[in-house]
Amino acid sequence: MIACLLIPGFELRAALHHRPRTLLRPAALAPLPGTEPLLGPVTAAAEAAGVRPGMRLGEALATCPSLVLVERDALLVETEWEQVIRRLEDNGFAVEPVEPGCLYFDTRGVERLYGGVSPALKRALAAVGSTWNAGAGAADRRFAALAAAAIARPGQAVVVDDQRTREFLAPLPLTLMPLEAGRREELDRLGVKKIGQLAGLPGSAVAERLGPDGRRAWSLAGAEDGGNAGWNDSAGWNDTKVSARPPATDLAERLEFPEAVANELTLRRALTALLDRILARPERGGREIRKVALSARLVGGGSWRRTMTLREPSGERGTLRAALGPKLAELPAPVLSLGLELVTLSESEGRQLALIRPEGEELEARLRDGLRQVRARAGAGAVATVVEVAPWSRIPEQRALLVPHDA
Repeated sequence: MIACLLIPGFELRAALHHRPRTLLRPAALAPLPGTEPLLGPVTAAAEAAGVRPGMRLGEALATCPSLVLVERDALLVETEWEQVIRRLEDNGFAVEPVEPGCLYFDTRGVERLYGGVSPALKRALAAVGSTWNAGAGAADRRFAALAAAAIARPGQAVVVDDQRTREFLAPLPLTLMPLEAGRREELDRLGVKKIGQLAGLPGSAVAERLGPDGRRAWSLAGAEDGGNAGWNDSAGWNDTKVSARPPATDLAERLEFPEAVANELTLRRALTALLDRILARPERGGREIRKVALSARLVGGGSWRRTMTLREPSGERGTLRAALGPKLAELPAPVLSLGLELVTLSESEGRQLALIRPEGEELEARLRDGLRQVRARAGAGAVATVVEVAPWSRIPEQRALLVPHDA
């Protein structure tokens, strides 16, 4: 069976994990800067006061003046989520993370270890810990497992028999379906509020009114076998397999600044230093990098994180710097520290060499060698790069700076 472990409002819980008293107060996750002012997950106290996730900030503050706004902390969320996954893996569960707060695993590998599906789910919940209020569900298909985990109480495991999946889904609300909010509102106006009501409609009528998304939701509701439905299940809601993630690597480097840094040139040099450190780590074993994460601790206590999957695995400093450098321009505030983490490494150390060297590669290598010779003879400032810093300035000398070229 496929099991789903769900932690509702994980981002908010992660931000308040070390402040448990705030969980007892009306609190909500603040909107991201520069986005529409809509609240994220809220605590039970805030929900009791009339505040709902997705509510506009002004309306929420008018409804509950004592509402505490919690700043988003992407780095903390990733760190806490990784710790949850590691605890499950240490207990023998091969998990497939979907997003922070939601993951899947196959129970067949642990049923004999723990004595059945229900004991395995209880073991998984115990490994996560009671402070996260996680729920678990198991079924033969992903969507049914997700629905079971969504209705499970904190610390509870719900197992759905394959023969009773449609009966189990019928009384559940449409909010569990992978539908856009507009589609759900349209169905609500038509009086369709339960999954069973949607399954009872003719499939052709649903497809004509709601399009491919509606047809997919109708099939997930149990109206027909998803495996023979003929629709494109790109999200894998009816999959019966779990793709467990490869073993995680523990290769990370962090650089602390004596004071806040906002200059992109300084940040690029810090990135180069981090790449030199992490590429020299013996744990890498010469393997190339497939997925890498760049993170920063911001002034004011927030954090920033970007993850990038390389099109071709690489272990070259220049390639990694060219891929990660533009991400530094997305930093929303000055940073106190910069971190680099190798998320996924390639399985092999070797790579296929080209029969014919690409045009210009030899010339580029000679130019780099020549630049290094000039710098060694005349000093680091002998070769410079023009960096545009103030293109709006009326004074030409202030529009750009000459900085030492890093060959």
